[in-house]
Amino acid sequence: MRSCFRLPELLLLMLAPTFVLSATTLPEEDRLYVTISTLDTAVFEAFNQCSEPTQLEKHANFFAEDIEFYHDTGGVTFTRDEMLANTKQYACGHFSRHLVAGSLLVHPIKDFGAISQGSHRFCQFVSGQCEGAADFTMVWRFHDGKWQITRVLSYGHRAVSNAQ
Repeated sequence: MRSCFRLPELLLLMLAPTFVLSATTLPEEDRLYVTISTLDTAVFEAFNQCSEPTQLEKHANFFAEDIEFYHDTGGVTFTRDEMLANTKQYACGHFSRHLVAGSLLVHPIKDFGAISQGSHRFCQFVSGQCEGAADFTMVWRFHDGKWQITRVLSYGHRAVSNAQ
């Protein structure tokens, strides 16, 4: 009986176990990057839908109760309730946040968690225009099997063209 595999398919079958093995044995820093990147996506999926009360609550659960949030144009908040009140008033239903592709950096903090840094764009719901950008730094704590954000720096807010 003649084989029905072509060379590219045969190579893929031969290399598949290597791909599976390498994905499960990622170095610690790569696993941390995947974890924080996944959490960043989840935080802002909820943020982008925070006009729905269940999504605002989901967003809230990513933050420690004693969150410190430093915003270059909005000031400082020192509690989750205060931060969420600002989010509800100024963000929910007004704009969405989108991570700039390739901008996320993740650094471990020994015996605590991680620092994430990156840039994001803001897009208005009404117009669909993405005319704002900023940089961010977040401190993530891993405690009792749960990741939470304990500090946020949101800075460098600036206008950008929709094409950028």
